[in-house]
Amino acid sequence: MCNISFYAIVTIIKYRIKDFFKEYHYSILAPLINTLLFVIIFKTIDNYYSLTMDGKSFIDFLIPGLILMVVVQESYDHTSVTLINMKQIGSFDDFLMAPISRIEIFFALILSSIIIGFIISVINLFFLSFFVNFQNIDFKYFFYFLLLAIIFFSSLGSIIGFVAFSWDTQSSVSSFFVTPINFLSGTFFSINVLPESLKFLFIYNPYYYIVNNFRNSFDLNYYFKFQENIIIIFFVLISIILSTYVFHAGFRVIK
Repeated sequence: MCNISFYAIVTIIKYRIKDFFKEYHYSILAPLINTLLFVIIFKTIDNYYSLTMDGKSFIDFLIPGLILMVVVQESYDHTSVTLINMKQIGSFDDFLMAPISRIEIFFALILSSIIIGFIISVINLFFLSFFVNFQNIDFKYFFYFLLLAIIFFSSLGSIIGFVAFSWDTQSSVSSFFVTPINFLSGTFFSINVLPESLKFLFIYNPYYYIVNNFRNSFDLNYYFKFQENIIIIFFVLISIILSTYVFHAGFRVIK
């Protein structure tokens, strides 16, 4: 007999998506404006200096990374902010007393993050299409690599939100891990421009392969690299297993 409360999971997902649209000025407009500012600035520089990266214009190279950066930041924030806020106002205790397991709460948050991440990516893609021609996107790989990135960062956000009780911890992880890994995983530059002594930072960074493959999905001639995807999937599975264990164990659920 299946004891999974699908109704409770769907209810949480609906509530989180409703809350996402309710706070559109923070969840949609703010990251969109940030992205557009990046694009306008770099588009101006690109037009003046005619920059190229990996055989394409710099703006064509940059935009996929910007879209992914905005989505993963929101994925981390969505789960971590939700859990810490629920703890601070006391509503998380209501979830714990309800006939729903902590694992179900975790998967409801992950699923809502996936839906929200897809929505943000489509919105950004639409507005950025005024700057770049996106006719060659392979959407099956676009959403595939986006999905993997969302799962990893929302799992990370779930762990931080579950074990932390203050905004200091949440913002520290964002400032000292999420932002640096976004900036240093090929968002703004190619591995080919690095000196040989620093390339190991990319080669042994699984998230770099997500960024690189996501960028390549903007080309219909994209070749699916099986070995790299094994590394990526293993990397994402570890994050899910670790997050599931933390929620199952109930470590520091109540202060």
